[in-house]
Formats: sequence, C-alpha cells, structure tokens
Amino acid sequence: MAADAPLIQLRGVTKTYGSGATQFQALKGVDLDIAGGDFVAVMGPSGSGKSTTMNILGCLDVPSGGNFLFRGHHVETLDRDQRAMLRRRYLGFVFQGFNLLSRTTALENVELPLLYRGEDKRTRRELGMAALEKVGLDKWWDHTPAELSGGQQQRVAIARAIVTSPDVLLADEPTGNLDSERSVEIMELLTGLNRDSGITVLMVTHEPDMAAFARTVIHFKDGLVDRIEAQHRPGEVPEMGGH
Repeated sequence: MAADAPLIQLRGVTKTYGSGATQFQALKGVDLDIAGGDFVAVMGPSGSGKSTTMNILGCLDVPSGGNFLFRGHHVETLDRDQRAMLRRRYLGFVFQGFNLLSRTTALENVELPLLYRGEDKRTRRELGMAALEKVGLDKWWDHTPAELSGGQQQRVAIARAIVTSPDVLLADEPTGNLDSERSVEIMELLTGLNRDSGITVLMVTHEPDMAAFARTVIHFKDGLVDRIEAQHRPGEVPEMGGH
C-alpha cells in the first residue's frame, strides 16, 4: 500500500437484498476514502445505508457490486474464510449491547479473540491484562459483567476489541445504552485510543454530541454518501487548508 493511500477505499459499492418484487437496493454506488488514524462518525436516518456500509467494512457482509479495498487489497474478491482471517487480524468490534459472556470474568471476556487466534494461556493473560489496563479496569479483571456498571461493561468490550491490536475499531452505537456522563467517558476513551495507539475508529451514532468527538463525520442518505464534514475536537486547533 502506498504511503499516502487511504487505509479503506470504497468505489461504486452497491448492495441489493432480495429479488423481484421484494428487491431492495440498500447502497446505490458508495464512494468513500478513510485515512489510517482517522476518527470517523457515521450518521444518517434509518434505511440510509450506514449500517450496511459498516457491515461491509467489517467484512460481515459483501457488496453486490463495486470495489472495497483495505490496505490496497481487494476485499470483495475474498472468500468467507479469508474475510474471517482479515477480521481477526485487523478489525475490532464494539456493540451497543456490550455482548459480554455473563458467567466469565472481565479478563476471560477480553481474552476471547486471542483464544480464537490460538494464543497460549500466558500470552492471553498478559495481553488481556494490558488491554484492561488501557481502559482503566485492570483492578476489576476478576469481576463478572453482573458485578460491573454499564460503563464498565462497555470498557471491557472495548478492551476485548483492542486486545489483538487491530488497525480499525468499528463501534456501532457504543454509547446507546449509557447515560450522558458514562457516554462522555467512553468517547474520551475512544478518543485516547485513537490518538495514542493510532487505531482508526469508525463509529455509527445518531447523537450529534457523540459525533462531535470525531475528526470526520460522514452523513448517509438514500443509500449514498450525502456529505462529509471535517471537524476538530474540543480543545484542538482546526487544521488550516489541506484535505
């Protein structure tokens, strides 16, 4: 991949569900560039195509047409196993509902991606504890989800997403189940991971207050990118000119 090439490129990406009278075109030719290290908020009304696009970017779905390049490689040509390998190696996921295993500790939840990757027990523990430390929960490693607040559960989910050192963190409404104070804490955590670890963050949100933490906001409408806004975070000086 060329040094100045986008980490992610979509070119003319379409997605059609169903056939005949029930056919629905969710994406109508999406063009998009996402730079490595960016913090992107994806917004748009229900049915606008934002979730379909995120599923394609997360290798959870495949486009019906067009090109999807990740690090310069054509993802749309990969088979199911190759897409799964790409997910395990390069992507981390955070969901609105936390998706933690209820009867296992915070550490065991965080270790799961490493278990799937075949890492030994000592490596899993070391990397798992390091990830929990990054989210401020290393002292809570032996607590189950029921013993943690909603904000703490989402921190565990974020630790699980970053334990494999992914290039990209995909977050689907990560503050949707949290109150305002916890939401800000989670957004500050994601901002810090983006800034300090260089993780590219792609976040779906319907809340403008949460989108304000992002560096780029992509608005979807009717299966297409409607507009892209560059913004600076509070306390940062906006870049002048440039891209």
